[in-house]
Amino acid sequence: MNELGIYIHIPFCIKKCDYCDFISVKLNDGLIEEYINDLIKEIEIYSKLISKYVIDSIFIGGGTPSSIDSKFIGKIFEKLYSSFNIDSKAEITIEVNPGTINKKKLEAYKDFGINRISLGAQSLNDKILQNIGRIHNEQDILNTIKLIKLEGFDNINSDLMIGLPEQTLHDVISSLEKIIELNLTHISLYSLIIEEGTKLYKLEQNGKLNLPNEDEERLMYHEAKRLLEKNGYRQYEISNFSKPDFECKHNLKYWTLKPYVGIGLNSHSNIWDYRYWNYSNFKEYHNYLMKGKLPIENKEYINTISKITEFMILGIRLNSGINREEFKRVFGTDMDYYYKDAIQKNINNGLIFDDGKNIKLTSKGLDLSNIVELDFYI
Repeated sequence: MNELGIYIHIPFCIKKCDYCDFISVKLNDGLIEEYINDLIKEIEIYSKLISKYVIDSIFIGGGTPSSIDSKFIGKIFEKLYSSFNIDSKAEITIEVNPGTINKKKLEAYKDFGINRISLGAQSLNDKILQNIGRIHNEQDILNTIKLIKLEGFDNINSDLMIGLPEQTLHDVISSLEKIIELNLTHISLYSLIIEEGTKLYKLEQNGKLNLPNEDEERLMYHEAKRLLEKNGYRQYEISNFSKPDFECKHNLKYWTLKPYVGIGLNSHSNIWDYRYWNYSNFKEYHNYLMKGKLPIENKEYINTISKITEFMILGIRLNSGINREEFKRVFGTDMDYYYKDAIQKNINNGLIFDDGKNIKLTSKGLDLSNIVELDFYI
């Protein structure tokens, strides 16, 4: 059975966060309606191209999908269900933010078949939230999670961040303890990356940003990891922890090179030996669809060497590591043909563990995964 994931981008936000470099725009009713119609046109085109696939994951991301009226989300799902063969057990996720969600929207999401909610909490410290330009506070987060659970959603993720301005280890642990107490099925733990063009980037350039140093951030990560594992969360990827059987199926596609299609502004796809991405400009995106064409800005062919490299640098992020038999099945040769010296070097440096079946990062390797990954480029 050919399985495929679909990502749909909703670029609208009430306010752009100070660290965000994603394609996002402020709410505009006229633009929202036009954009949803464009998404439907793009879905129509894909319905003819990927009809042989079974859709086993759908991820509605942003932006802030929950910031727009649920009727627009409903239009998207009506088109998805009429256009594709969607598995009855498909994982269907929508991203929501506190301050943009209510009982009515959640009831509608249930009706649309959405069965997983991903909440952008980031921190449960009001001062830290202000420092990164979030529109909500701690109580908003707690109330939102309780509302989501009350509406019957039992697969819930919360995003949390470390390395934030003025954040301490105590702040990280306190936020985690409050989230853990709510017994969510999944927690993502991301480090802040200062991206050029963001408000935080400008503050950093002007010397006005008080960030934890590298050692402090590393301690935040390891203490958070220890606390999560103590409370029944299993790390299955460097930044992701879940209760048993609640790993994010859609995101696993990215890390295991499984095919997926991105629909919407600046969305990326990986299918048919190509990686390609849509226009990030509304006008160009719209104009291509009006001509009945996919709004692809550029594409690149993924040759065998590139596939092998990506298989390794993405696979090593997984807690399960990289399986030698799977490598041989996919590429027709032993992993050691390409990587014997690189693997041995990283074993000697204490960064990789090799049990003969899988190669995995050690605890030290988790901290230095970017160095390990460099050795996997052919």
